[in-house]
Amino acid sequence: MKAIRSHALLLRTVAYGESDLIVTLLTETDGKLGARLRGGRKSSKRAAGGIEPFHTIEASLEDRGGELLTLKECRLVTVRAALVGSLEAMEAAGTALRWARHLLPVRHKEPRAWSTLVRLLDELDRGGAVSRGLLALAGLHLLASVGYALELERCVVCGRPCPEGALAFVDATRGGLVCRSCGGGGRVLDARLRALGARAQRAGDDDAQAESDWLVPPPSLTAAQTDDLLAVLADAMAAHTGLDPSR
Repeated sequence: MKAIRSHALLLRTVAYGESDLIVTLLTETDGKLGARLRGGRKSSKRAAGGIEPFHTIEASLEDRGGELLTLKECRLVTVRAALVGSLEAMEAAGTALRWARHLLPVRHKEPRAWSTLVRLLDELDRGGAVSRGLLALAGLHLLASVGYALELERCVVCGRPCPEGALAFVDATRGGLVCRSCGGGGRVLDARLRALGARAQRAGDDDAQAESDWLVPPPSLTAAQTDDLLAVLADAMAAHTGLDPSR
């Protein structure tokens, strides 16, 4: 038996039987894990108020080699009260956690994905920027963290660089930009959005970039530009996870 104690984020809870809960956790030490909390629907003794999304918890689990681990207890370690007081922030955070649940592999440590989600939740809790803009940048970084980065600088078919300052077609199902000669794509991104997205995807590749303010969207990022980035993200998530981009 392996004992695991780790900071974690709750990705999903499902009722099981008369009193148990099946939880999906993203742990800092062991990646995404499924676990059973016995009596979790009837008693809070083991959960200590910790089975809630958006907050960081410390989880104690037992791994006996089966599909599900046993969640022995958990406690809150970082409470994000401001986040759960904002509907916009909760919607952004919920979308990011849903992406993580579908995108990340089971039992595989994902340090970049973990740090991306924690930083996003912290920024949403601070309320210092537009939630949907933060979500778009974090989503691009999340894709890159598991090897699904979009190519935003040159055509993925012929390799031709996109002219500086030009609009570009994007086909997320093909992996990024597709020039007009190679058939184009269903979405269009301007040069500023491509540069912003490429920067977000590269974050964490070196120490200097990891400490930058890549997650904070520029104040002049418009709602329409944010919509463009989120539409590309929805297409990419659908391509890699089967998530319905309309939901």
